[in-house]
Amino acid sequence: MTATESGGSVVRRILLGSQLRRLREARGISREAAGYSIRASESKISRMELGRVSFKTRDIEDLLTLYGVTDERERTGLLGLAKEANTAGWWHSFNGVVPNWFPNYVGLEAAASEIKVFEVQFVHGLLQTEAYAQAVVTRGVRDPESKREDIDSKVALRLERQKKLVSEHPPTLHAVLDEGALHRSYGGDEVMRAQLEHLIEMSERPNVTIQVMPFDYSGHTADTGAFSVLTFPESDLSDIVYTEHLTSALYMDKAQEVGQYTAVMDSLISDCPGPDESRDQLRELRQLY
Repeated sequence: MTATESGGSVVRRILLGSQLRRLREARGISREAAGYSIRASESKISRMELGRVSFKTRDIEDLLTLYGVTDERERTGLLGLAKEANTAGWWHSFNGVVPNWFPNYVGLEAAASEIKVFEVQFVHGLLQTEAYAQAVVTRGVRDPESKREDIDSKVALRLERQKKLVSEHPPTLHAVLDEGALHRSYGGDEVMRAQLEHLIEMSERPNVTIQVMPFDYSGHTADTGAFSVLTFPESDLSDIVYTEHLTSALYMDKAQEVGQYTAVMDSLISDCPGPDESRDQLRELRQLY
């Protein structure tokens, strides 16, 4: 399986988890009681309902019985969804070289039909050249040569993720980059010049929009840092906001939280120079290297 294919297994886990939660709540059954019925803990039920773990057929069968789902067509459909949700995505081959919270994001990103991102530290991973990605990944490693295989794997994952942007049915990507990220040199002048040229080229693709938040615009609404908003073609799946921290990440799908981040993104897009002006700014920045 390649990055150009859907990250459907993650989406199916989330969809199934959401349906299980609705069925449980409709029967007035607590997570603790549901966990007891499958010889598991309340936290296991919570993780299942959030779509963060794989599903055992026996557990799904027992939960459906507990929730009063007796219609064979409905049971078969949900059990089939569980089987599909357990299919490993291409990104699982990179487990062990990325933080344990990141593969789930890669699956969601692969399944998204619309991706909106705000980045402040460096160029977003979906828009990085190979040399720039190498420089970014290497920067945080104390002894790069001893970790060369891990570094190469992280860069390979980043490049694999990018393939969907140039696939037959690509998502739309709207990236707002803080100007500071474009002045922060990774890999030297040659690498930065090539990276800026790549941004210019990508900005000309019909499915990619790039805007630059200039230095002279202070106090913008995204002062809490970088984040992503993912939208999916499945009507049953709500938008998801992803934010990353040093040792963890947050996935938010509650309407109120998503609404706040969406409003911030809309404000950033409105306050930034437009795509054409931003492309001109990228051309000017390219001359600095």
